[in-house]
Amino acid sequence: MSQQGKPTDIAMPQLAESLVSATIAKWLKQPGDPVDQYEPICEVITDKVNAEIPSVMEGIMGELLAAEGQEVAVGEIICRIHVEGEAPADPPQATQPTVPASPSTPQAAQPTVAASSAPTPQRTDAPSASGAMAGRYSPAVQTLAGQHGLDLSLIQGTGAGGRVTRRDVLKAVENGSAVAGSAPAANQQQAATSTQPAPSFAAQTPSATDYAVRNSGIHLSETPAIPKIELEQSESAPGRGEHMIDVTPLRNAIARNMRQSVSEIPHAWTMIEVDVTNLVMLRNKLKDEFKRSEGITLTYLPFLIKAVVNAIKDYPIVNSVWAVDKIIVKRDINVSLAVGTEDSVMTPVIQRADQKNIAGLAHEIDDLARRTRDGKLKLDDMQGGTFTVNNTGSFGSVLSYPIINYPQAAILTFESIVKRPVVINDMIGVRSMVNLCMSLDHRILDGVISGRFLQRVKDNLEGYSMDTKLY
Repeated sequence: MSQQGKPTDIAMPQLAESLVSATIAKWLKQPGDPVDQYEPICEVITDKVNAEIPSVMEGIMGELLAAEGQEVAVGEIICRIHVEGEAPADPPQATQPTVPASPSTPQAAQPTVAASSAPTPQRTDAPSASGAMAGRYSPAVQTLAGQHGLDLSLIQGTGAGGRVTRRDVLKAVENGSAVAGSAPAANQQQAATSTQPAPSFAAQTPSATDYAVRNSGIHLSETPAIPKIELEQSESAPGRGEHMIDVTPLRNAIARNMRQSVSEIPHAWTMIEVDVTNLVMLRNKLKDEFKRSEGITLTYLPFLIKAVVNAIKDYPIVNSVWAVDKIIVKRDINVSLAVGTEDSVMTPVIQRADQKNIAGLAHEIDDLARRTRDGKLKLDDMQGGTFTVNNTGSFGSVLSYPIINYPQAAILTFESIVKRPVVINDMIGVRSMVNLCMSLDHRILDGVISGRFLQRVKDNLEGYSMDTKLY
């Protein structure tokens, strides 16, 4: 279509009150691609989290004014979008930034929706006034439906006013429904058996059963994610087998915070061994019913966090920070949860963890971990942490020395649960044992208070029984 007006400028939004800039990590849309309203157009990196920038309108992606890896100030124009009837006939490919993507954030292949030779499906029924929005289809939706031979009139829209979105079309593609010319409800089953299944957009990933993981622990249930890094050979030393990896803003922020923690905080370290046999039996008893009723997996972590926050109530000095001439003890117990991704470690915060039961903590953990790995965290999710917990046992570790999450006073790791022979009343029995490792700020905490705190966490963990309630 010909250009009939000026394109709309899209600016870098204010993602948080204190944010003044962000770095373009990856463009999810290229010039000429159709864009739905609220559909992500790019990923950005800040000092704390990765985020997606959604489109404020529906149209066709125009010129990209910021390159991948470029830092952009809040309010600065990053791209332009042409609304319906204003898109240029040829995408402005020549105006795309040529700065290469950062090797540590490789550009993933994006499926390009090209113009299809298949006829664009049209509604044959005249929509009523109340269903006018439901009868309108964007060019992106029409093109996608035409590629897969779908009848848009058979798709239930979930957009504003019942409008069909690209997400609705992709769902219909995955389900193999809404095929043009399909029979009514009585004959849909027969039509489905004679129609070739539509291709799915879901990536084909190996299941956990494809990997043979050997471990002595009993809760290493996930195959660890392997970083996908594109290596770039050094021009100064070709053929030497040395490669250069650009440091992303997020990795640079992690390095800065770790260096500050180690250089400013005098770290001390202590460990205690805990018998969690009763906890293992309790979780095995409850996990299946919890999965059916709550829809999420019941891990050991909510039990640990509950034990930790109850111990902090008894020893509130652990929940503090160093302020040069004073020690500030925090009233709220906000637990930072260390979550590892393929290329970073984030610490989203469970706010007021002491006010939540075990089931509530399980939901908070699942939500924060999922949004961390999906890059959906907000800056507010990273603020206000007072004590950090890390489940290093999830990848088989039995002993670790964690670095304190500056400026907190301590960090605790929950190692892998391992069955060991243990002496009980001069007899040997097989018990489920776990190590708790804690690093502490020796300006605030001494060995006596740290040992008593860990002993209280141990007592709380060993105090779980088959009668413990989740709610």
